[in-house]
Amino acid sequence: MDYSSANTALWNPMLQIGILAVTILLANVLRRKIPFIRRSLMPTAVLGGFLLLFAKLLNIIVPDPAFLEDVTYHGIAIGFIALSLRVPEKTEKKSGDMVGLKSGAVIVGSYMIQGVTGLIISLGLAHTVMPGLFEAAGVLLPMGYGQGPGQANNIGSSYEALGFAGGRSFGLAIAAAGYLCACVVGVLYINYLARRGRIARVDQDRISGSVTVDTFQDEDEIPIAESIDRLSVQVAMVLAVYLVTYLVTRGITSALTTHAPGAANTLNALLWGFNFMIGSGIAIGLRVILKKMRSAKIMNHQYQNNYLLSRISGLAFDVMIVAGIASIEIEDLSGLWLPFALMAVAGAVVTLFHLKYVCRKVYGEYYYEGLVSMYGMMTGTISSGVLLLRELDPQMKTPAANNLVIGSSFAILLAIPLLILVSLAPRSTGMTLVTLVLLAAYYVLLLGIVSLHKKKKAEK
Repeated sequence: MDYSSANTALWNPMLQIGILAVTILLANVLRRKIPFIRRSLMPTAVLGGFLLLFAKLLNIIVPDPAFLEDVTYHGIAIGFIALSLRVPEKTEKKSGDMVGLKSGAVIVGSYMIQGVTGLIISLGLAHTVMPGLFEAAGVLLPMGYGQGPGQANNIGSSYEALGFAGGRSFGLAIAAAGYLCACVVGVLYINYLARRGRIARVDQDRISGSVTVDTFQDEDEIPIAESIDRLSVQVAMVLAVYLVTYLVTRGITSALTTHAPGAANTLNALLWGFNFMIGSGIAIGLRVILKKMRSAKIMNHQYQNNYLLSRISGLAFDVMIVAGIASIEIEDLSGLWLPFALMAVAGAVVTLFHLKYVCRKVYGEYYYEGLVSMYGMMTGTISSGVLLLRELDPQMKTPAANNLVIGSSFAILLAIPLLILVSLAPRSTGMTLVTLVLLAAYYVLLLGIVSLHKKKKAEK
């Protein structure tokens, strides 16, 4: 075998990984050393993505676009599988407490209102000043703002195959604008609230808290002295679940192709695009099976390590964000700058006003903490939500941060109708209009769920 640089198949993946690694390290140094960047609250991965994108535009570094696409696609699935494998912490359940469900309704409601806003813009432009615009392009607003670059990449690619020229780059550009929105608009809004005296920003020095063994392991985990490293076990479980995800998805799509070729034309691409949801479901199933085996004394130890699984998901999401932003092809956005600008601005404004309304209903005692954290997540990612929250609640004394995680679990179930609507929208103008109406109707239903519980509680 040729081990020299002439063997590009051997060296190219390592070179691309090295480029991503150096970019993340450089972004981290810049964020720590430049006060302006640090105060902007921009996540390191987002900064790294823009650095690599600018380097690519200037021809300083030319990363492999196919590799960046692959990393973006697989990163979201690996990250969600790792999160879903984590053993839930034992918490006391309060009677009548539905904050988790209502947080999920807040999240999915944000998807719906973003989708309605995006479709109104894309349909309006397609039937006025931009007759050639892909009418269902507005669906990419909730994919980019609400769900991030992974889904923006997947759905944008599937829409590109259906005739939306530049759809993938358009979705990724929306996701990148969402990160800027979370950092810029979020910080400006916090400063506005502080000037009005509605919140008090807390400045604190970096404090290294007490770290114990409990930080890194749970009770009855496999011993450290095992013949296999704990991290190896976590990585093996994540990748094994991803293998099963591939086999299950392939089995479903093959069955559809054989028995329902008409439905397969629409659903197959969508199933592969939403493979992270299938992977999350399989991971949750494995977690339940392992718990049952421990209860039945078939298995003595807990094999999941929450700390390491969180690190795996963090790594997957960081690399995915850098690769996703860097893979944007600016040339593909030519002719799409108007819908992009309108959706980016409208998405920022509509999401803020939606969250101001619903968060007041759900997070009464910690309204502002819930609002800024949700806004950061619904325009960027959960990390940008936590970054904004730290400005108000650095010690995480409120449940706001926990609601982001718990709400996301409920949102996976509540967002299932979105999967169907995403496949309906690009079929025809009529289906795009039907999708718009259904998004609005489901949004009203989600608002009703939040308000109905509050009324019942008030009556009691």
